Amino acid sequence: MNTPEFLRKLETELKIAKNSNYTIRNYVKANQDLLEFSKKSPENIDENDVKLYLADNLSDQSSSSIVVFLSAIRYAHTIILKKDPTVGVKRPKREKRIPTVLSKTETKQLLESTHTKKSKLMLSLLYACGFRVSELVNIKVQDLNFEEKIGYVRQAKGRKDRVFNIPSFLFDDLREQTEKQKSINQIYLFSGANTKLSSRNIQKIVHRAAKKAGIKKEVHPHTLRHSFATHLLENGTDIRKIQELLGHADLSTTQIYTHISTE
Repeated sequence: MNTPEFLRKLETELKIAKNSNYTIRNYVKANQDLLEFSKKSPENIDENDVKLYLADNLSDQSSSSIVVFLSAIRYAHTIILKKDPTVGVKRPKREKRIPTVLSKTETKQLLESTHTKKSKLMLSLLYACGFRVSELVNIKVQDLNFEEKIGYVRQAKGRKDRVFNIPSFLFDDLREQTEKQKSINQIYLFSGANTKLSSRNIQKIVHRAAKKAGIKKEVHPHTLRHSFATHLLENGTDIRKIQELLGHADLSTTQIYTHISTE
């Protein structure tokens, strides 16, 4: 089996299993990178090839990056070739890192440093609802119910739907954005040139705003989600309520914010 055929089969299997576009892209790329590095056909990839690739390309990466890479190789080879070239490769322990969080003042400065009204609305939603960036870009016009003042996150991480309250201070702007998208026959709440925005688009907006605001911390879209949870905790919100708002399956995931809160 040649490399293009192998990668096509992998993509097909991932789609059948209802994996996210993000997972599909990462798993296909990991396998493609390994095959290009080893210069072997998929059937001939072995444990030594995997270890050499890790040593040459991922030795300075985080544990989670290595674990994702090994998962991608294992998935592809067990599903398609019925063998596992990663079986003898030791998985590193995941690092436990405290995420970067913005203060309330920094959050305000970031939002005020966006270049357009649309950009400010997107970042405000990330913060006010604790969205993952993938959740934001996938919200559709039909997911907002202005009569009941709620919205729906469809098939988020873990293939779960959840409900969120439309923030009152964003209500009018969101309704205006919704009507604008309807008028140009767009199904997504936010779109670019005839297509929905990508996570990369949002990352660029955040980085540009953080630089303009003079924030020295390393800021990503997920930083706003971390800040949302931490600020709720500092305001006395019950941690189980925060778990529900974030869509965490396990409370232990939410408890990381107890190590960040200044309260």
